Amino acid sequence: MTLEEVVGSNSTEKRMETVSQALEELLVAARQKDRLTLGVYESAKLMNVDPDSVVLCVLATDEEDEGDIALQIHFTLLQAFCCENDINILRVSGLRRLARVLEQDTPEEGTGTGNEPRDLHCILVTNPPVQPLQCPALENIGSFCEESRCCNLWVPCLELQDR
Repeated sequence: MTLEEVVGSNSTEKRMETVSQALEELLVAARQKDRLTLGVYESAKLMNVDPDSVVLCVLATDEEDEGDIALQIHFTLLQAFCCENDINILRVSGLRRLARVLEQDTPEEGTGTGNEPRDLHCILVTNPPVQPLQCPALENIGSFCEESRCCNLWVPCLELQDR
């Protein structure tokens, strides 16, 4: 491995870590402002009704979900819709971490109370023009998605690490 490869890989890892932290911050901020839609079907319904308010689509899976053909078909359709409507997309692995990030504010919700587990495979962040979400993390994620598209990577992937 050359010096350039080592330095390049370290900066890429740091960039991915920064983007992962920004995603977590964005999801927490959006949740506090009630700007999240959780679930594949709920997300599809929202994008059908009001695609202009959607600024980010997070498609989350783990290794065990890779063999779920129905889920992969839904993801393909959601990705196509997002590309057509200029909605930023991120593929994320680490559903357990994602669940912790989304439920840290409200411990009374979730699987511990007998509620059915929530579908976190698709998460939409909305940002209506009336009361826009003022969050630097949203700009950071948007820049990352744009940079990825410039490198012909239309659906960038992130791995959320358990902490």
